[in-house]
Amino acid sequence: MPRPKSTLGAIVELIVIVGFAIGFALLIQAFLIKPFQIPSSSMVPTIEESQRVLVQRVSYHFSDPEIGDVVVFTPPKGAASNRCGADMEPGQACAEPVPEEADENFIKRVVATPGDELYIEDGHAIVNGERIPDDFTKPCGGGNGCNLREPITIPPDHYFMMGDNRGASDDSRFWGPVPSDWIIGKAFATYWPLDRIGIF
Repeated sequence: MPRPKSTLGAIVELIVIVGFAIGFALLIQAFLIKPFQIPSSSMVPTIEESQRVLVQRVSYHFSDPEIGDVVVFTPPKGAASNRCGADMEPGQACAEPVPEEADENFIKRVVATPGDELYIEDGHAIVNGERIPDDFTKPCGGGNGCNLREPITIPPDHYFMMGDNRGASDDSRFWGPVPSDWIIGKAFATYWPLDRIGIF
């Protein structure tokens, strides 16, 4: 007949189980899937402000981000003040970010990849001479970043990001493409609120 566990033994076992569960959850967030809350309206109508999404951190270890991917990343330090890392010609998007990372995360859509030539017309990304599919976006509305018709070339290992709410998004148009090392992962699903659950 097995001996009954002591109270102390049961407590130690519970602590070990809880510690393991917390460690496992942190491991999942660090290497596999991370939840992220949308901080602004820059991705409307695709994702609303305060919605929560899941970001997988695995696929970009095996393949590169593609045009159309919704990604979470660390922006350049100049993003808060729309500071570009290179001199901008009139009517031109920012071609280079400042070299330091900010201490926050953004979520945007990839609209151009390394080596692409890009300009902006009525809020639409024209990449290598062709408008990329973007019928899901909100019209730009004539703001400062709606028409930047002087082309730029995306540097190696950088990705140009734009919000789907083209007239109300601070994005690569103003602070430059994002280095690949600053990309955290690809958003693939919304999980909150319950009436907005879905897969991208």
